[in-house]
Amino acid sequence: MDSFVIFWGLSILLFISIIVGLIYLAYWLPKRLGKRKLGLWLSGILTVGLLTLIVATVFEDQFFFKSDAIEKLKEHNVELIDDFKILSNESGGFMDYFHQFRLTISPADKERLIDQIKSADNYEDEVQDMFDLRSGKIRYSDKDTSFTANYQDGSNYIYEYYKPNKQGYTPTWDRISISKTENKLNYERILD
Repeated sequence: MDSFVIFWGLSILLFISIIVGLIYLAYWLPKRLGKRKLGLWLSGILTVGLLTLIVATVFEDQFFFKSDAIEKLKEHNVELIDDFKILSNESGGFMDYFHQFRLTISPADKERLIDQIKSADNYEDEVQDMFDLRSGKIRYSDKDTSFTANYQDGSNYIYEYYKPNKQGYTPTWDRISISKTENKLNYERILD
């Protein structure tokens, strides 16, 4: 564990040093050629670009909008007709990436989505408590393969999607659940 932290700490320090060096070089080289204002502009643009990248990465969850939720749900033919509210949004992970958001949806959308899950060809009324669509499935595939499951458990109606990707790329696992008792939709994506 210590060598892992040291390696990534030194890698990050090296990356920061290279970026700072490039920004300084963008100022120093034009200044040396007698174009001080050009150097200030170039280093300023690079600095603003770097700060924008850092802010966008650190505050990624705050830049999640309704249009982003609609786009993620459309990947699975889930459409919300009525207005909805974003309750929470979280994402992160270094080696294993996850993204999860919760929405409050209208009763009409809830019923329509439950009907969509229940009318699917592979719908299961009762599944095991620890059901996992990924178990027993291949992890990598060069073919365009995907697996889906539609079922209900004690508290949710659930749609799951699993797609093995090519060697070197993590598989995609998405889960959309609709609460039986509340007008809530939960979306989870895990890339591990």
